[in-house]
Amino acid sequence: MSDAHPQEPVGLIVVDHGSRRTESNQMLEVMAGMVAEVVPYPIVEAAHMELAEPSIATAFDACVARGARTVLVSPYFLLPGKHWRQDIPALVEEAAARHPGVDYLVVAPFGLHPLMAEVVNARVEHCLAHVRGEADECEACAGTGTCRMVTSAGAPAPTA
Repeated sequence: MSDAHPQEPVGLIVVDHGSRRTESNQMLEVMAGMVAEVVPYPIVEAAHMELAEPSIATAFDACVARGARTVLVSPYFLLPGKHWRQDIPALVEEAAARHPGVDYLVVAPFGLHPLMAEVVNARVEHCLAHVRGEADECEACAGTGTCRMVTSAGAPAPTA
C-alpha cells in the first residue's frame, strides 16, 4: 500500500474457500450483502478462493470498475492458516497487478475475536431451541434434517 491510509473510495471483498455446493456459495453472497449493510465502505463484493465464481480476481476487477482505489480483502475464515498466509495474498497480488495505483490489504481472519464467542453461543442456543421445537432450522440446516439430537444409544431423540 502507498501509505497507512486507504485511498477513497474503498472496496471490500469478503472471500471464502469456495465450494462445489451451490447453496454454500450462495450463502457467501447473502453474507456479503449483510456486510454491505454494516460497513462504511461503498463497494462490497463476494469472492471464492477456488472452486466457484466470482473468483478473487473477478471481485477485485469489479471493485475497481465500481471506482475503488483501495481494496480490502476479508477472509471469511475462522483461523489463520495456509490460505490466509499464502494462497489468498498470492491471488490478490495477481489480481492487483492488473490495476496499477490501486492499493490493497488482506485483513486477518476472525481468529480469537471476542465476538466469535457470542456467535458460537448464539448458534448453539438456536440449535437447542430447534430440537426442542421452539425455533425453525437455521439457514445452514434448513431442509437437511441434520439438526437433531442423537441419544446415547445412537438413535435420534424424539422431537417436541
